Amino acid sequence: IEIWDIGGQKTIRSYWRNYFEQTDGLIWVVDSSDIRRLNDCKYELHNLLKEERLSGASLLIFANKQDIKGSLSPDEIAKMLNLEAMDRTRHWKIVGCSAYTGEGLLEGFDWLIQDIASRIYMLD
Repeated sequence: IEIWDIGGQKTIRSYWRNYFEQTDGLIWVVDSSDIRRLNDCKYELHNLLKEERLSGASLLIFANKQDIKGSLSPDEIAKMLNLEAMDRTRHWKIVGCSAYTGEGLLEGFDWLIQDIASRIYMLD
């Protein structure tokens, strides 16, 4: 497994394409406490998923900062990001988490690894 952590700042986004080859899984982290950035987040995510080289990649969305009072729930984030509109062949899951407390992180990573493994072994 090879893992890259690529920032989401606008100045870095043009470099994302350098990491698409042989990508089996994507992790998209959303700040659940910052509703102002969700439209930009939605736009960038849907643009990213149009990339043909990512068509088979499993998508894990972490709804981060669930430890902060007033944060949106994973279901609310899913609706705001219009995740149901994604291609039906895309494997995806949204998991509430807190990078601060660690809550939800293992659940998300477990799902991603299992989903990728099930697709890879199906191809053999």
